[in-house]
Amino acid sequence: MADERQEGMGGGQVAADELRLLIERAERLEEEKKGISDDIKDVMAEAKGRGYDPKAIRKILSIRKKKKEEYQEEEAILEVYMQALGMI
Repeated sequence: MADERQEGMGGGQVAADELRLLIERAERLEEEKKGISDDIKDVMAEAKGRGYDPKAIRKILSIRKKKKEEYQEEEAILEVYMQALGMI
């Protein structure tokens, strides 16, 4: 087991097998993330092809992630700022 541990850059001991497993796990998750990202792009392309606005859909997704009160507060602040700038 002593062979497995090597001196790291910071002078600490590094378990090579453990480190390799963590890195491989992160790589697999990155691959999954890329696959999901590609799937979302496909959904947006399909929505666009059916006449929907992908930007609006993304905005709705963003809003749906928030609590109702949080969204309402953001909208109220935005409205105050826009009024101050004479935009509405």
